[in-house]
Amino acid sequence: MSGRAAELRERIETVHKLETVISAMRGIAASRVQEAHQHLESIRTFAATIGAAISEVLVGLDLQGGSIDPPREERSLLLLFAAEQGFAGSFSEKLFDVAQAQLVDGGELFLVGDRGLLVAAERGLHVDWSVPMIAHPMQAAGLATRITDAIFARIAGAGITRVTLVHASPDGAEPVRVETKALMPFDFTRFPPPKTRIAPLMTLPPEHLLQSLIEEHVFAEISEAVILSFAAENEARMRAMIAAQENTSDTLDEMVRGARRLRQEEITEEIVELATASLTQS
Repeated sequence: MSGRAAELRERIETVHKLETVISAMRGIAASRVQEAHQHLESIRTFAATIGAAISEVLVGLDLQGGSIDPPREERSLLLLFAAEQGFAGSFSEKLFDVAQAQLVDGGELFLVGDRGLLVAAERGLHVDWSVPMIAHPMQAAGLATRITDAIFARIAGAGITRVTLVHASPDGAEPVRVETKALMPFDFTRFPPPKTRIAPLMTLPPEHLLQSLIEEHVFAEISEAVILSFAAENEARMRAMIAAQENTSDTLDEMVRGARRLRQEEITEEIVELATASLTQS
């Protein structure tokens, strides 16, 4: 009996340590979600500023159906943000469910997040380009620059005409909220005409300036997706840790009750042995 009690005590101690680790992981994930939200406002302000500049440049330009380039044979690229680390539940799987519906034959897949590579391999998907996800919101601009450069390199070198973005966004009501956005062809209709009629002063040809502004706006959209995906992954991890905490708490309660029963049985056996020994002596 004493051996079983000692084993149970060791298991209780192990679960206590596991509970401490889970609590720490939950706290880290929560703090990262808060940090991500603090960076969103500046990114959206930057995007709005670039959007206002695009509106100014568009005045006087004839885009012929919304494109500054002649129509080409359509070639697609899908940019997917998946998880970088584990303990995030079905985060990546749900993103791949949506992404696979968007993938077309012959289309390229750009993947962000190392955990996504495992899911892609399981589903037999070829990944044309991949990059690890950020570990801190301060790294968002660097990652967005790498992704933007890679996308425009493919647009120039491989004739990509359509770029679709798939990422998760934090949502307290849903475990994983997946968003899909078309980055290319670039949608000019979302930029209303400027309120002022004063023509902007430009030192570059309008077409060249507009192309640069388009790349900056795509960079801003990707930066926002980086931060939103980072926050969503950590929110999913936080949910997973809450569920794990509940499971370990239930397990711990059951083990403590078992330890008490064993102790009561040991005490009962000791009393019986003492009583038996006393009767024998008398």
